[in-house]
Amino acid sequence: MTGKAEMPEPRGVVADAPRGNWVDRWAPAPARPYLRLSRADRPIGTWLLLLPCWWGIALAAAADAPRMWDLWLALSCTLGAALMRGAGCTWNDITDRHFDAQVARTRSRPIPSGQITVRGAVIWMIAQVAVSALILFSYAPAAIVLGIVALVPVAIYPFAKRFTWWPQVFLGIAFNWGALLGWTAHAGHLSGAAVALYLSGLVWTLFYDTIYAHQDKEDDALIGIKSTARLFGTATPKWLGGFLIGSVMLMTLAVLAALLPQADPLKLALALCAPWAFGWHMLWQLRRLDIDDTDACLRLFRSNRDAGLLATLFLAASAVV
Repeated sequence: MTGKAEMPEPRGVVADAPRGNWVDRWAPAPARPYLRLSRADRPIGTWLLLLPCWWGIALAAAADAPRMWDLWLALSCTLGAALMRGAGCTWNDITDRHFDAQVARTRSRPIPSGQITVRGAVIWMIAQVAVSALILFSYAPAAIVLGIVALVPVAIYPFAKRFTWWPQVFLGIAFNWGALLGWTAHAGHLSGAAVALYLSGLVWTLFYDTIYAHQDKEDDALIGIKSTARLFGTATPKWLGGFLIGSVMLMTLAVLAALLPQADPLKLALALCAPWAFGWHMLWQLRRLDIDDTDACLRLFRSNRDAGLLATLFLAASAVV
């Protein structure tokens, strides 16, 4: 016998979760299936849901003035993003349980693998939504309304890949709602700048989730699931280049709409660094993309946390100068 014997995987581990994640290593055994169902072992989705919230708060604060209340907004959006991402993933896995059982990457998820019953998953989903609602009700009335309306695209998204080649649009509608919510929670009302920022995030989602979808394109073709990865095929880099340009232009428009009336050159310059840095990171991804390398696609998809954080950094800097 040569080499070292491999250690067995922890019981119930999900195939596409990072090895050695905190859930597999440290969470109490009874809680692990529920945390895996909420993707707590894969925090990238929480980041991608949270970052547009921070963009909205930071840009609204730059257009108005930062307040101590914004610290609560940033913290509560962090908690809310984790909970609502968990609730959304739970709903997605409930609706997709039969599809997930047919795909190698997803058949180890808690419902198709038998770790959690559908009834248990429904109860877990309701609990996460209930706690999220307690956070939401601390916001301004307009933000509360927006938060409630956000449940509609969340509910629709899992079904989108059954009837459209563009399910990533529905994901973008849901995942970037925080840009509207964060702005409104600070300002008390919506504005054109917030809408442009939201649309920038939506186009960004088309960029990163198309990369992600290339991991499953062969299995998706076998079971009849639609995606932009299958739609674009070998033309994916050209489409991603268009999404990159569109997202950067929309974020630039949001910054100009919010800050030009302030007539503060330093504030505006710092804020305009946000779409610039954001775009350069996406270009870096595009230059390294190999749509037939699933591991590389996953790495690039996860790197979008850094792209979003770069934009957050400059928007926040413009709010505090």
